[in-house]
Amino acid sequence: MANLTALRDHNTAAVLGRIRAADEISRVELALATGLTAQAISKIVQRLAAEGLIAPAGRVPSAGGKPRTLLRLVPQARWVVGVQLHRHGSTLVLVDLAGRIVDATATRFDPSGATPQQTLDLIAAQVEAVIAELPRERVLGVGVACPGPLDQRTGVLHQVTGLPGWNGIPLRAELAARLGLPVFLDKDTTAGVLSRPGAPDRAFVYLGDGLGAGLVLGGRVQRGARTNAGEFGHQVIDPRGPRCACGNHGCLEALCRAALADGDRGRAADLLGEGIANLVRLLDLAQVVLAGEAVLADPDLFRAVVRERLPDPGWQQVGVTVTDAGEQVVALGAAGLVLGTLFGESDADGPDTAGLAAQAPAAQYPE
Repeated sequence: MANLTALRDHNTAAVLGRIRAADEISRVELALATGLTAQAISKIVQRLAAEGLIAPAGRVPSAGGKPRTLLRLVPQARWVVGVQLHRHGSTLVLVDLAGRIVDATATRFDPSGATPQQTLDLIAAQVEAVIAELPRERVLGVGVACPGPLDQRTGVLHQVTGLPGWNGIPLRAELAARLGLPVFLDKDTTAGVLSRPGAPDRAFVYLGDGLGAGLVLGGRVQRGARTNAGEFGHQVIDPRGPRCACGNHGCLEALCRAALADGDRGRAADLLGEGIANLVRLLDLAQVVLAGEAVLADPDLFRAVVRERLPDPGWQQVGVTVTDAGEQVVALGAAGLVLGTLFGESDADGPDTAGLAAQAPAAQYPE
């Protein structure tokens, strides 16, 4: 029975994901796309319609017989919350099923100046505020993205750089207990790389209060053996350089942050470009997306310098862009961790679609 239930849920998620990706689609097209029988499609569509997740979207002529009814997703049938917890505060977004941001808030505070319990109380209150006007049963859950290292599988933080008091905190369980909602946890850079579709071999590089990279290789998100892949900022560039918060000397993150502290964005961009050039050489990437507060302060500079540092030949064709989701990109990716469970895209070893739909409308940001 358990296997039958799991199969039914998998099939339901597959159908719902196809409807979301296609915008409008008929039952016949769903059967062709999923390989399910017409009878199975009919039962699944009935369940989804009863839940209010899909609705008719008109009819189209058929080659024979009665016209086909088109089906569409109902974006506001459910909601998810995405949270980015960083070293200087938090960013929250409320996202509908189509992956659109319908509300957002950012709060500046110092998590290192409070206990983890106090910070989690604050995050819980912020979530409660953003969902206060919604029927609670329509909120699917909360995705949280924060700096690593952390264990994405157990939801426990380790020795987070710059937040020493958080080592061993079971963030996922603690926040779930406060909210009474499912909570999903991942590294900020992993959430970032999943916030938008892209090339099957790509990196999301985030330079803000820290420096890290989210990686997708061969169409699969890379979390590593301990779910801590992407500690891009802690590659040692200059062993005689400044001491990094991780304890080493001359980490790329420490060098970039020192340049930024001196007001030298050009030097920071140059260092970042050298690090990214090494990453491109190592992994043969097709795309690099830049993000983070430091990058967004001068996106043209960082994009241009990083592109100039790419090695010849061939690698000059690597796409270098700055995120179009602004400072909300990581929180948006965190929301995608929850959406992935509904659309059957949440397997940590599965394809990199474990975020927002590849064909979802562009996110809309409140003024």
